[in-house]
Amino acid sequence: MTKVQVGVIGLGIMGTAMSQRLLDAGLTVYGFDRDSSRASELIEHGGLWCEDLKSLVQHTDTIITSLPTASALSSVISSLSTIEEIHALTIIETSTLSVDDKSAARDLATTFGAELLDCPLSGTGQQAKSGDLVAYLSGESAAKSVAMGYLPSFTRAVYDVGRFGNGMKLKLIANHLVAVHNVAAAEALALAHRAGLDLEESLPALTDGAGTSRMLEIRGPLMIAGSFDPPTMRISTFQKDLNLILDMSRETQALTPLFDTVALMYREALEAGYGEQDTAAIYSAF
Repeated sequence: MTKVQVGVIGLGIMGTAMSQRLLDAGLTVYGFDRDSSRASELIEHGGLWCEDLKSLVQHTDTIITSLPTASALSSVISSLSTIEEIHALTIIETSTLSVDDKSAARDLATTFGAELLDCPLSGTGQQAKSGDLVAYLSGESAAKSVAMGYLPSFTRAVYDVGRFGNGMKLKLIANHLVAVHNVAAAEALALAHRAGLDLEESLPALTDGAGTSRMLEIRGPLMIAGSFDPPTMRISTFQKDLNLILDMSRETQALTPLFDTVALMYREALEAGYGEQDTAAIYSAF
């Protein structure tokens, strides 16, 4: 049964959206981020801000982490390991990081009685706000049952994909498709524009046909409007995901010529100055 308290560490775009969904579900949410300026939005929606990790774990035995880098995750788990009076924790790790980095965090968490699950999320920041995320849950079975008490609050589907690390592997495959479909949407709309079509009229017809994709449906309107701020996923941030996919393709010796071309286009958009805008800004490159 779901406990009424949960901690969220990392209050960026995704972490904040998840916190709000958990609050809407009636849970008490304790939040922490090393950037204290993020406290106001959490408090505004009824959450409780913690000044440090020690105060956060005093209130809950379940934590959801949503962090931007491997070093941030390592820092959090290392800090938790130094709290003497810490009790058993279930850590639902939702970040997009390498399997090796998550495995290192899990191994360290085990030393102080915590169970860390690999549970990345597929979806944009906007989808997170509406609860339209999909979770890829992997790890130890008993901890999974704990996680299932919370994940439905901010996802529309949870897939148990087996052993630890499978979640991240599947997330990278999902992001491979996201990257390709986003560029395909931008290229297609640019072609429609060059062909003299009214994009406002064309988009409903395209999204109702066989060629639609979630990226065309979600980011197509942003591309047409030229509305790339505030971003739900920055082009600069997405570079991490692209590099992880490239690493996996090399490690598995998989051929990914289409993705290789797409990744290059995102790097060119970054170098052209679109890095802090939403990935829909790839349209501008066309």
